[in-house]
Amino acid sequence: MAGAAVRSGGSGGSGGSGGSGGKKARRPKRTGWRRLIPTWRMTLLGFASALLLGVGLFALGVALVKVPDAHAAATAQSNTWLYADGSVITRTGQTNRQNVTLDKVSPAAQHAALAAEDRNFYNEGAVNVQGLLRAAVNTAKGEGTQGGSTITQQYVKNTYLNQKQSVTRKVKELFIAIKVDATESKDEILSGYLNTSYYGRGAYGIQAAAQAYFGIDASALNAAQGAYLATLLNAPSAYDVATATAAGKQNAVNRWNYVLDGMVKEGWLPAEERAATTFPDVRDPQPNPGLSGQAGYLVNAATQYLTSNGVISETELAKGGYTVKLSIDPGRQQALQDSVQAQLHDTLNPDKRKKDAAAQAGAVSVDPKSGAIVALYGGVDYVKHYVDNATRRDYQAGSTFKAIALAAAFENGAKTQDGRTVTPRTVYDGTSGRKVRGGKGTPYAPPNEGDVSYGQITLQQAIDKSVNSVFAQLAQDTGLQKVKDTGIALGLPGNTPGLDPVPSIPLGAATPSVLDMAGVYATLDNGGKQITPWLVQSVDREGEAVPLPAHKTTQAISADTANQVTSMLQGVVSDPGGTGWRAKGLGRPVAGKTGTTDDQKSVWFVGYTPELVTSVALFGQDPGSGAQVSLSGVGGIDGAAGGQYPAQIWTGYMKAALKGQPVTDFPTPADGDSSGATDLPTAPGTPSGTPSTGAPTGGPSSGATPPSGSGQNTPTGGTGGGATTVPTAPATDQPTSTPTSRPTGRPTPRPTPTPQPTTSPTTQPTTQPTGGTGSLTGAGASTG
Repeated sequence: MAGAAVRSGGSGGSGGSGGSGGKKARRPKRTGWRRLIPTWRMTLLGFASALLLGVGLFALGVALVKVPDAHAAATAQSNTWLYADGSVITRTGQTNRQNVTLDKVSPAAQHAALAAEDRNFYNEGAVNVQGLLRAAVNTAKGEGTQGGSTITQQYVKNTYLNQKQSVTRKVKELFIAIKVDATESKDEILSGYLNTSYYGRGAYGIQAAAQAYFGIDASALNAAQGAYLATLLNAPSAYDVATATAAGKQNAVNRWNYVLDGMVKEGWLPAEERAATTFPDVRDPQPNPGLSGQAGYLVNAATQYLTSNGVISETELAKGGYTVKLSIDPGRQQALQDSVQAQLHDTLNPDKRKKDAAAQAGAVSVDPKSGAIVALYGGVDYVKHYVDNATRRDYQAGSTFKAIALAAAFENGAKTQDGRTVTPRTVYDGTSGRKVRGGKGTPYAPPNEGDVSYGQITLQQAIDKSVNSVFAQLAQDTGLQKVKDTGIALGLPGNTPGLDPVPSIPLGAATPSVLDMAGVYATLDNGGKQITPWLVQSVDREGEAVPLPAHKTTQAISADTANQVTSMLQGVVSDPGGTGWRAKGLGRPVAGKTGTTDDQKSVWFVGYTPELVTSVALFGQDPGSGAQVSLSGVGGIDGAAGGQYPAQIWTGYMKAALKGQPVTDFPTPADGDSSGATDLPTAPGTPSGTPSTGAPTGGPSSGATPPSGSGQNTPTGGTGGGATTVPTAPATDQPTSTPTSRPTGRPTPRPTPTPQPTTSPTTQPTTQPTGGTGSLTGAGASTG
């Protein structure tokens, strides 16, 4: 042991002396958690290996990825549009494109595209790594799919690939972009990008776009026009100011300003010229002749359905190659066109009566059980009138909205101001201009059509005659928000313009489309089950089916409520004084509601049988300015009402559409009491005023002939008591008397016969309040 110690000490002494013959000390071994941390040598080696591997894989990718044939990939095909039976409606999608060299595109338009999409284009490579990373981070943060592609990448995507969002497509895009950037000049890439981009209206390339929107060549585009075309690259359909919504137009203007400001920032546009630049005049769409007649409206509506539901993007659809089968029944489609022609256009003479040129018809027919749209009429001719009257949302619905107010009242167990549960037999005060009770602020006091006072009437009679004062009070008794919510539940889009919980809501101040209202009434016809109307039956591309959204069914209101409303709407057609009496000519059980809006700018009839729902409207539109105008005078008739042209078109179409089908009855509502007892109030009140009379009603002739004889009967009693019997006047465009038969099971009030004037006023107040301010400057809709 001593010897060992001597040797150890000797060795240590030798090492400590630093002699040349000593051995180097060993590094301590890494133990514990320190063994998990790589050394700097290992880190450097790993980084170098990864870099070499990345470079190798990148080089391999560049070598393996081929640039496909641009011409074959970029050529769009046609789309085929079919009726439900497989017959052809039309074919669209032939590429509207004329390639031009960059020197045929004005410098202002070139700079506008760069300012909108890639301001550093001439000073960057094929890929903007910083932009891609920023887009990836924003997308990961949930801020939506973000851009980040250079113009080179977008050109590659447009020309060689597709718009599908996938990792594989993005990787291919990067490699092809690098190859293209290495083999083509920046001018060639920019030219290719401008020639392959989609600008909307079927226009591929900036030359076609310049013609489509301004009727000039791309070489003549100024800064304002070029900036607008650059704006369209972001959202072609949504930013087309000729057809976009108000929000879309504002977004387009905002984007246009962004482009011009970018041009100034990059030195491409003098600031003083920018300050003097105004938004350009955009020409109306010039449809392809292949879309003439109703074909264009059908294609347009189907395209809206596909793009709004995310089935196909507008850009992909415009490339073509799709076969789209619609739900349209060709027989019923033809019947609808024929009825509009026979009942409306054959009676008009624009050369003799200038007002006749203002009449624009729209109609939609829906199968209530499936939600399928079986016929659609968008206007006289898509080539001549490109705005689709079936889907536009800029005219008030008028008294057709009162059906929604009824549904809201029954579904929510509404009670009158004195505590009575609302039923069809509940008596209300129908005095014109009566102040609504129970609201906040200045009382709302809408006049009735022609300022006619109806006295104390049941709710059933109020819907028959479309009495504004009664429904304004009914909505207040129900709750204005509940009326709005019920409308949405029945099928109105939540963003319908004018759909606000204000006192005028039951009178139809909102502006849903003809299609929207068909969907609402289809819910009533379907026992309260709501199915959003749909137009596209199937889509496939080169034999591969494209998935479509499911047709979801929701129990919007109870079946009892739906059946009760349907029962009451039958009275609009069959009861004495009903405004929709012309629809009785169908010879089947019919439920429906007329509507005539403020200043008679639109008139409606939405009606249904157990088998079919059809919504028809006539809009007054100045053929020159496009402004909304009154329909009074159209067809040589003083005044306009939903019970005139719309009801006649409806009846003519439904006769043909239901020909040969068995006649069926509506379900009997749970409240099938036909004793005739009215729901009398419990407290005394004030008697109503007496009716006023006016000019005789007029209207175009139809197959239904107004009956003659004594007038409407009025029950005793009134809201808040004060039993009184007063004569009543008929609503606009109604007969002086009507048959007294009523469908089985409908509750019948016990009337007290009284005289009725044989004429009714046709003049309507020019203004009506829309809110609870007491103002008469709004657009509250009147009866019809």
